[in-house]
Amino acid sequence: MPHPDNNAHPVQSNTRRKARAARGALPPGVSVTMRIMQVYLVGGAVRDRLLGRAVNERDWVVVGATPDELVGDGYLPVGREFPVFLHPQTREEYALARLERKVAPGYRGFTTRFSPDVTLEEDLQRRDLTINAMAEAENGTIIDPYGGQADLGARLLRHVSESFIEDPVRILRVARFAARYAELGFHIAPETLTLMQRMVAAGEVQALVAERVWTETERALAETRPEVFFETLRACGALAVIFPEIDALFGVPQPPRWHPEIDTGAHVLLALRYAADRAFSGPVRFAAVVHDLGKALTPRDRWPSHHGHEDAGVPLIDALCDRLKVPTAYRELAVLTARQHTLVHRAAELKPETVLKLLDASDAFRRPDRFAELLRACEADARGRTGRETEPYPQADYLKTVLAAAAAVALTEQDRQGLAGPAIGAELRKRRLAAVTAIKATAAANPPLP
Repeated sequence: MPHPDNNAHPVQSNTRRKARAARGALPPGVSVTMRIMQVYLVGGAVRDRLLGRAVNERDWVVVGATPDELVGDGYLPVGREFPVFLHPQTREEYALARLERKVAPGYRGFTTRFSPDVTLEEDLQRRDLTINAMAEAENGTIIDPYGGQADLGARLLRHVSESFIEDPVRILRVARFAARYAELGFHIAPETLTLMQRMVAAGEVQALVAERVWTETERALAETRPEVFFETLRACGALAVIFPEIDALFGVPQPPRWHPEIDTGAHVLLALRYAADRAFSGPVRFAAVVHDLGKALTPRDRWPSHHGHEDAGVPLIDALCDRLKVPTAYRELAVLTARQHTLVHRAAELKPETVLKLLDASDAFRRPDRFAELLRACEADARGRTGRETEPYPQADYLKTVLAAAAAVALTEQDRQGLAGPAIGAELRKRRLAAVTAIKATAAANPPLP
């Protein structure tokens, strides 16, 4: 399949190369006829095209060229640790073919070698999975030295080589790809999972920096099956290292009356899957995963009850967010959900005063959009339970109606006459309470149909 922009790559003529050779642009001993610059589409674009999926971004590898040659052709250098360039027209990334060698722990512990004699096959061999180690030539030919097409057909996530173990970020990437392609039936090759377990045992995961962990996690949360990301990390042992607060939930029982799935870890992943199935936002999905962290702190002799887990989970959420530098929007919704989800579930039975306190504590009047996100997270919690995925959740509509009625209350200039300072706030609260009381009375007189 030819590229739509075959003419986007300025391939140099022999005359131009001879001129550059005369200026010393070619390495000593390399003749003009020994190499020709070649450009290949690589990685995810090739993979997704073969899967019949939309290609959102394209990456290219350039073989047989030097940095000076690309700069001379108008490419803009942007790489810090190895030569990456932006195409002068498309602004897509072009990287010189390179080799990597592990010299220290962690994902930054590499030395990189790039030169015109590095082959395409050598560049592809350093990649993580076979399905990501394919290239497409400008005439549409697929270059597949490591069996990527066969693994696509077998729905297999398999490492390219033993060098996989050198980069701990690959654990996160494999888990994310497992989450992305789970709906297509992909699974991780047993030998690849074994390598991931070896990496965890060797302490490689501890060398990951917070920003990279969160970047991969945020991307995984946006996938179609984000719960598979956490399942994969748990299967290789990385969950206990990266997300110990979440890992601690597995094996903690809950009352079967409310949680037929019983296990708290299983529950939060069910809640996450529900949130993804409903295309809820990233912050809602994150809140679904961490809203019950406090249950891991419940003493065993109190199981399966978890009284007070709501507030107990807040310091754990804060610690996780501090450690991984989680964005404020994610943290705030997660903390709010942890604190308020039980009250939201009980909305219909709450007194009007308590409902108004819930709205105030959630800052619902000033931030109604975030309150709507809270209700979505609580819906995911309620329906993320075995066999209860389609049960009604009238609490959300009830609280939306209550908020709208209370928010519509306002004091005119005449209402404010004779009032000052706190008295104005007290009068506004009194009228909001009356509005909430009226909504509750109406709801009690007209219960939802079963």
